[in-house]
Order: sequence, then structure tokens, then C-alpha cells
Amino acid sequence: MSGIKRRQILASAPLGLAGAALAGTALAPRNAAAAEKEVLIGCVYPLSGPAAQVGHDAQAALQVMADIVNGNHAIPMLMGKGGGIAGLGGAKIKLIFADSQNNPQIAQSETQRLITQQKVVAIVGSYTSATAVTISQVCNRYQVPYISAENSAPSLSEQGLTWFFRPSPTDNDFSQAMFDFLEAHAKETGKPIKSVAIIHENSVFGSDSARIQTGLAKKAGIKVAADISYQASTPSLQVEVERLRAANADVVLPSSYTSDAILMVRTMHDLGYKPKAILAQDAGFIDPTFLKAVGPLAEGVMSRSSFSIDAVKSRPAIPAVNAMYKAANGNKDLNDLTSREVTALQVLADALNRAKSTNNMALRTALRETDIPGDQTIMPWKGIKFDKTGQNIEGNPVIMQYQKGEWHTIFPVDVATATVEGSF
Repeated sequence: MSGIKRRQILASAPLGLAGAALAGTALAPRNAAAAEKEVLIGCVYPLSGPAAQVGHDAQAALQVMADIVNGNHAIPMLMGKGGGIAGLGGAKIKLIFADSQNNPQIAQSETQRLITQQKVVAIVGSYTSATAVTISQVCNRYQVPYISAENSAPSLSEQGLTWFFRPSPTDNDFSQAMFDFLEAHAKETGKPIKSVAIIHENSVFGSDSARIQTGLAKKAGIKVAADISYQASTPSLQVEVERLRAANADVVLPSSYTSDAILMVRTMHDLGYKPKAILAQDAGFIDPTFLKAVGPLAEGVMSRSSFSIDAVKSRPAIPAVNAMYKAANGNKDLNDLTSREVTALQVLADALNRAKSTNNMALRTALRETDIPGDQTIMPWKGIKFDKTGQNIEGNPVIMQYQKGEWHTIFPVDVATATVEGSF
């Protein structure tokens, strides 16, 4: 497959009075299936600034899924046959990317521009939950589906929005899996987990995560030795790491994006502090940029995940999809974020196929009726089925550990491909 041509559409000037007048009203019905040749889908990601690499990885992942739908790859997964969207007469997916700069206000204006000027039928995004808040609200106002690919804050599906759909688990699910793992590991080793230290960035992602983890620790009878909040993209975490060392908890639970995760681990090393265990809330800790930046310091780090790259026996599409992604994006493997981006576009393509229309109401109905078996995806989930809030109720997380330069699934036992390394 040829390399992906990166497309970046930067923020434009504010909309005029005509565009503003559309706010709060349904868009005009789009053309019927027979007239469709291309289906325009908007993708809002950080393509510049500190989180740009995550955005460019998302571009590659989404384009790979579009190429699967549009091409002729015969991959063993839903929509993997190729040939375009059959329900729309073989129409091809065309992705239009916009740069959020990881700024909620810019994400808001760019989403509005994609809907009113580019006439996209749906929006996919957006890496951070803070940008997802504004994107989801704009989509709801214009009655355009928002497919939340990798945003994990539970509050996103608690806004009462009727155009919001999230295939991925939330931090409720992820955090529960983390504590289930800690309980199972304690039983196996005979060493109970007595304390955890929570450290998190202070946006909606980190704050929601810390709140949930505090509740789960209390329920499990585990002491929260420290609950440390910090400003996202802070230039220093020395004070916070010193507090972690003083807490001396059995497990450190960070919720941090990439630059903060790099800074945290490097600061731990510089101060001579080696936690007994790190169990991360995904995000920056699974980003290839983090792994490259900290090198061997990442050894033994654990993270919750929604993706198991080693689950090839039960998910036969993984090798082919991963090979396409590696060819398109500098020989990188799919990870927890990029796998969810592939799946988000797969879900949307399936809904378009069943709707046989790009009409917004028909598309929303098809999304609500989604029922995809897990083995028709690359994810280790039971399946994809949305509840009334647009949240997938069949997404089950896993726990991974970085061992000798690779991620391996260590929990649950029935899907594990490795045992836990280290002692805690």
C-alpha cells in the first residue's frame, strides 16, 4: 500500500451570520444513496503543538480503515471486503482532517467549519476528552453524529447528547479493570495491595480518572496514600514526584498525556525514585513517542488498554490491519489509541452501509442499532452495542505490561499472553 498523504486543514476565520444562523437547527437532508460517490467524514485531531504526533498517528490509522473500506483487501472483519460502501452504491470514504491544536475552543470552531462548510456527514475525534466536550456539543447542536474514538472520560456520555457515540470503554470500565487486576494479582502472589498513589493532570480526563480510582480504592479497602493533581503540560514535576516518593505506595496510578508521562518517568529516574509498580491510565504511557523518549525506563510499566495486539487467535484481522498501518506510518505497530481510531471509523462505515443513506436521521438510527460481534473487529471486546447514552456496553478492557521492548497482555487470564514481571 502506498504511504498516506497527510492532509491538514487549519483553523479558518469565524463563520459569518449565515453560518451562525444554522446553529441549533437540523441540516438539510443529504442526497440519497444512488447519488453518492464520496462520503465526507470530518476528523478533528491535534496536528500541531505538543500532541501533534498523536494526531498524525490518528490520521494514519483512520486512513488505513478508509483504505480497507475503499479498496480490495479482503480482510476478515466487518467492512473488510472492500469495494466501497455497498449500501451507498460503492461510495468511497473521504476523510477531511482539521487541526484542533489540542485546544477545546479551536476544536469547537473547526468542528463547526467541517459541518457547515465542508458538509461532512459525521465527525470522528479527538484524542483528549477536553476537546471532545466542545466537539460533541457542536455536533449535537447541528444534529451530526460524533464518533468518540479514544476519549475516555465518563462524563462525556452523561451530557444528555443524542448524537454522541463511543465504541470504546470509559475510565469507569478501565479503572475497574485495573482494580480487578490488582485484586487478582494479590490473590495469586499472596501479597495484598495496601496502598496506591494517584497522580493526574487536571483536565476532565485526569480529574474524572482520579475521582473514579479514589472511589474504587475505598471500596476495595486500599489506602490512597497520595492524590496529586498537576497542571497539564507542566514544565516540572519534581515536587509531585517527591510527594510520590514520600507516599511510598505499593502502586502508582498516573493519568497523564504524553509530554507529562515522559517528564514524570524521567524525573523519577533523576531523583532516584523507582516505584514498586506503575499502572497507568493509558494515554501518554502507551504512546510510541513516550516509549522512544524514555527507552529502558519504560520496562515493567503496566497500563490498562482496550487493545491486545497479541490477540491474533481470536481476532484474525489484526495481522493484516497492523501490516497496513506499519506500512503507512513509519513501521509503527497499532497501539491502544490507533486501534480505537480504526474501530471508530469501522463502526461509522458499517452504520452508513446499513442506513443506505447519508441522511443524518437515518445514520443516527443505524448507529443506535449497531450490534457488531467482537471477532468482526480487531478489539478484544465482546462486541459493540450502544446504550441510550451512545456508550458501548460490550467493551471490555485488558491490562498490558511493557516487557523487553514490547507490550504483552497480562490480564484477564483468559486472554493473557504473558505473566506479570516484577514484584509488588
